[in-house]
Amino acid sequence: MGEPGAGGTGRTGQHVKRERQVTDQVRTATGRRGRRRAAGALAVVAVAAGLTACSTGPSTARPGPRGTVSVVAAENFWGSIAAQLGGARTTVTSIIANPNVDPHAYEPTASDARILASAQLVVVNGVGYDPWATTLLAADPAVGRTVLDVGTLLHLPFGANPHRWYDPADVDAVVAAVTADLARIDPADAGYFAARARTFTSVDLAAYHRVIASIRTRFAGTPIGASESIVAPLATALGLDLITPPSFLKATSEGTEPTAADKATIDAQLRTRAIAVYVENTQNETPDVTAQVREARAAGIPVVAVTETMTPAGATFQAWQVRQLQALETALAASRGA
Repeated sequence: MGEPGAGGTGRTGQHVKRERQVTDQVRTATGRRGRRRAAGALAVVAVAAGLTACSTGPSTARPGPRGTVSVVAAENFWGSIAAQLGGARTTVTSIIANPNVDPHAYEPTASDARILASAQLVVVNGVGYDPWATTLLAADPAVGRTVLDVGTLLHLPFGANPHRWYDPADVDAVVAAVTADLARIDPADAGYFAARARTFTSVDLAAYHRVIASIRTRFAGTPIGASESIVAPLATALGLDLITPPSFLKATSEGTEPTAADKATIDAQLRTRAIAVYVENTQNETPDVTAQVREARAAGIPVVAVTETMTPAGATFQAWQVRQLQALETALAASRGA
């Protein structure tokens, strides 16, 4: 703990300054992310304030067991990829790994903060998706820690669609970046990491890329609907025509109220069977989405479920994605009689 300051609080001027910075960052994130993230943002303030009060200086990143590279991913989809790339030379922890948790409203714990503080490599999604992680990292800087922010890697502005793991090209970019970061942290095993990356891209992701190519070949241009913006990057990669109003997709994703005009447009699309399938993010249910799923089924439109984090929790990234993609391909075939 720091030496007692004014009033015997145990906080130095540096601690107070850092705590104010953390609070300002969370206040900004809360305003931008929507009201359903407010509770999570307040939790970040509390955890980060505890870090600043007890810290006497920067933390130090530490290797994992048996000298492995310690890696922490904010979400398990990036954690799965990092674990497969790092193999036996890494110890990987994913903070959000429960498929029943809404990542947008996640409330970090003191344990999460400690795990982040000691990691040698931290992978965060960025683009406003996991502000709690970047705020906790800022509250407790660590010597020797590398942070891979996917949004920064992809040069995306705040407010861009954050669901980058649903874009195959972005997944490939993250694979390359994680491999490069692991090699910089542990140069003695650079060849090992490079070999695992080659196997991952050419073998482990083969079925993933194959089903993407199949859907694009068979159904390019097919109109589809969706419950939120998680589907948009994937629809582009698949060549599908996502005709749900973008403003509705964004509103659902960010927890704000969609417009009556957008809801009326979607109702008409469902009623007239203007879409072949409706893709629902089952980790982000709202009354509007529930009503649209009901309308889709009543109209005989297949509903395909997707999730933000991996299901089941122990699945690999590619097994999870392939299962969802195959369900989408089957639904498209049934709808189009292909």
